[in-house]
Amino acid sequence: MKKVYIETYGCQMNVNDTEVVFSILGKAGYGRTEDMSEADVIMANTCSIRDNAEQRIRGRIDQFAGQKKARPGVIVGILGCMAERLKDALLESGKVDLVAGPDAYRSLPALIEAAGDGHPQINVELSREETYGDISPVRLDMNGVSAFISIMRGCNNVCSYCVVPYTRGAERSRDCHSIVREACDCIAKGYREVTLLGQNVDSYMYEGVNFAKLLAMVAELSPSLRVRFSTSHPKDISDELIHTMARYGNVCRHIHLPVQSGNDRILEKMRRRYNREWYLERVAKIRSVMPDCGITTDAIVGFCSETEEEFRDTLSIFSEVGYDSAFMFNYSERPGTLASRNYPDDIPQEVKTRRLEELIALQNRLSLESNRRDIGKEFQVLVEGPSKKNAAELCGRTGSNKMCVWPDITHHAGDYVRVKVLDCTQATLICKLV
Repeated sequence: MKKVYIETYGCQMNVNDTEVVFSILGKAGYGRTEDMSEADVIMANTCSIRDNAEQRIRGRIDQFAGQKKARPGVIVGILGCMAERLKDALLESGKVDLVAGPDAYRSLPALIEAAGDGHPQINVELSREETYGDISPVRLDMNGVSAFISIMRGCNNVCSYCVVPYTRGAERSRDCHSIVREACDCIAKGYREVTLLGQNVDSYMYEGVNFAKLLAMVAELSPSLRVRFSTSHPKDISDELIHTMARYGNVCRHIHLPVQSGNDRILEKMRRRYNREWYLERVAKIRSVMPDCGITTDAIVGFCSETEEEFRDTLSIFSEVGYDSAFMFNYSERPGTLASRNYPDDIPQEVKTRRLEELIALQNRLSLESNRRDIGKEFQVLVEGPSKKNAAELCGRTGSNKMCVWPDITHHAGDYVRVKVLDCTQATLICKLV
């Protein structure tokens, strides 16, 4: 049996895509390996959301090529968003044998076979129908606790800074019945948590079933199955969804709600299609219905023409919302996007860096304040496994997605435990078993 090694970069959707790829190749007779030195096929499932992600992958391609030189016959492939964006340029480097975009994974067995005959292969055709809804993913979570379920693919929002609509194609929702079947399969295999994935889950729609209804369908499968989802879009998150979350005790009280900027002019320039007032109203609605709901976010600093005052608006919305945590980045111009075609990337790098450091420092304080408010509280936590720092401790997340650690040598991954918070850092709740 020939063996396949895959490195996965980027978002949770890419993790799920890698699971789909392993399933497709497994049915074609390929085995999985985590040792690159014994692989017959070496691939990277790539991300193009920022330039530094692509630069990391370019460095890995050189190392893959070293394997190919040492072991003639090894096939090197690039999958995913970077494959879709760069296309033929990857093949022309002479280091890559095949290139496959996110909608071309069914063709991988044929591409690998043809590449093995010395003919470089490429398939980057995007689809308006492909959802891989009939594929049973090969789960990468070795503990068998959490599983990702893709409910839709692509994106129609076309934010001016974002390459995703060009690398993942138009938005299409997966058959809701196939999603429920996959969740049932996860339960049967012992998984205790599923995360429903989409670029914008709030716009899910399949034959009259919207995301709120789909969430209820999955939550009703088993009261012991925790259900999460990602990512929401502020322009689409509905009152129906918020009330559905509140109605089901096994739906985790956590919403990732990317704000990107706190300034209306910048939001309009980003084509986010909401303003600051709308965003804050959605946060207020969430907290009025679910006061214990964790809210996290994404933000970009240094977007085209952003002034110092406009950046201050981002700082102020962080303070006003009081996020539990955030992913924060410098603006990275992506070729082919509306911003790259229409707006100069005119903020000096040193200004971007200083603004990002200031925003990170603020969020670190907010995260610590948020965690301190939980001291003395009790939470039900799903055990994920041993703590990275101490084998005598276990770790797991609250429903609001906060990481907990506590001394424990009796429980195991997949168990539910109740813990009490004794102390905290900005990233972790330090607990004891109740």
